[in-house]
Amino acid sequence: MTPKGDQAFRKTDPKGRWPEMTYGGALSFLRRDYSRDLAGVDVAVIGIPFDNAVTYRPGCRLGPRALREASVQLAELKAFPWGFDPFETLNVVDYGDVFMDPHHPETVAKTIEAAAKKILSNGTKLLSLGGDHSISYPLLRAHAEQHGPIALLQFDAHCDTWPDDGVTMDHGTMFGRAAAEGVIDVSKSTQIGLRTYNDSDHGFEILSSPWIHRNGIEAAIDVFKTRAGDAPVYVSFDIDMLDPAFAPGTGTPVPGGLSTWQGLEFVRAMSDLNLIGMDIVEVSPPYDHAEITALAGAHVAHDFLCVLAQQAGAEQKPVGRL
Repeated sequence: MTPKGDQAFRKTDPKGRWPEMTYGGALSFLRRDYSRDLAGVDVAVIGIPFDNAVTYRPGCRLGPRALREASVQLAELKAFPWGFDPFETLNVVDYGDVFMDPHHPETVAKTIEAAAKKILSNGTKLLSLGGDHSISYPLLRAHAEQHGPIALLQFDAHCDTWPDDGVTMDHGTMFGRAAAEGVIDVSKSTQIGLRTYNDSDHGFEILSSPWIHRNGIEAAIDVFKTRAGDAPVYVSFDIDMLDPAFAPGTGTPVPGGLSTWQGLEFVRAMSDLNLIGMDIVEVSPPYDHAEITALAGAHVAHDFLCVLAQQAGAEQKPVGRL
């Protein structure tokens, strides 16, 4: 008889899955095993519940919990539109949350970076659930130590390259700092969905929301693929890239953004890229409605894993017109 329920802590086989009640059971991301044993693990999902660096509305420290809860239905059926179970190909675990001391904020970035390095040193990729966008800085540093300068694919309403003193920890300066340190190769990097102003593009290719609305998804995909080439690509997906109609639960909402379907189309087009890691940030449950924002973020993370499974050889079996 096939075991049922609570596979997050009961399951011993690292691949596949078994039946769960979508409305019950232990919550891990996509019902994956909770484990810190990384032997043979392809991807570790980690939560980074930190939001002390926000500049407007707080609450995204609760994002990892909300994203895990919103992922339950995605663990039930084969993945759309691929028609496969990604976990027949990929060994994915939920590593739990990075434990940080918010009362000593000067230690937070170092703690995140150390946790990321430990996982990456095993040859395991990282899918990180934030948390505010400042967490991307230590994650990028950890990835760059392994891969060298990184092509950043940033989905965001904001540039996050505003003036920086090199010391402050906020969620609006970290990509400028990473670029100045050589962690990011801006010549291969693209910012998608921006709709706030900065006096400089800092060398990034910027595809604003109005440009995408006028020129379409395919044109934008062509730009970021051509620009990245075969460079190692790190994806940072700030949920506020989506319009507040599709992602109200975020700290700095900006009208005029993209829709959820557009965001998912971007992720599903990444199979040709040399993907090394991803974060989903700025999901703030206190401002969400009916889990709209958490559902969008969970789908983005799920589809990223499906792209990795596709790259690893999972066979697509789409049904209907796509």
